[in-house]
Amino acid sequence: MRRGFAARYGPWALVAGASEGLGAAFAHHLAASGLNVVLAARRPEPLKALAATLPTSTVTVAADLSTEDGLRALTDATAALEIGLVVANAAYSPIGRFVDMDPTGTRRAVDLNCWMPLALAHQFLPPMVSRGRGGFVVMSSLAGLQGSPPISVYAATKAFGTILAEGLWAELRGTGVDVLTCLAGAVSTPNLAGAKTRRAPGTQTPDQVAKAALRGLGRGPRVVPGLGMRVSSALMSRLLPRRTAIAVIARASRDLTPPATP
Repeated sequence: MRRGFAARYGPWALVAGASEGLGAAFAHHLAASGLNVVLAARRPEPLKALAATLPTSTVTVAADLSTEDGLRALTDATAALEIGLVVANAAYSPIGRFVDMDPTGTRRAVDLNCWMPLALAHQFLPPMVSRGRGGFVVMSSLAGLQGSPPISVYAATKAFGTILAEGLWAELRGTGVDVLTCLAGAVSTPNLAGAKTRRAPGTQTPDQVAKAALRGLGRGPRVVPGLGMRVSSALMSRLLPRRTAIAVIARASRDLTPPATP
């Protein structure tokens, strides 16, 4: 982590979706840089276990951030804290043919993947701008660069997050507040391991992705972790015809299996 990171983005960071995988990796990096960390996710046990491993102060919030009650619980828990950095990492990905999906699941994906980062931006960006410093990271995905069957709804929500963050980056330039979207490819998280039968080429570890995102904060509107993923991003978004890019993603995703529970 670069010098002055804690002074620019502290004293507290909030990680939404912190119980395991990528969120836990963010928490470890932020705590190692000297920031206190608010850990938010649905399950309390993994949050408590993670908090016990961090060297700085922590607050855990066990709440479903796809709901108004969950977001209210997070607001209440952070009311007295100076949040200098937000990582909007929590996400849900319904897998399968859209016509076979329960609308409850697709609505949850929109609420968690789109409304949650938007709500956090409304809550935390104005105080950051008033203080003249801070950071906001929206975790997105290369899946959002084109239609991505059989995760069409997830991909669409990630396109929203990418465009939102890039717009906020431009709006807040010169205020001292940095906004970044991180477009990750395959990441070796427990969720991916449960959904995919084969490891995708170029798969990154959560530690690699978190490190790349935090290193890119303040240096531009987006980062794509991993050389292979950057090449793939350029190929899919700039060189291949749109219908070919969609077909490539469909073939790469054909071994995805639906999660056990929504």
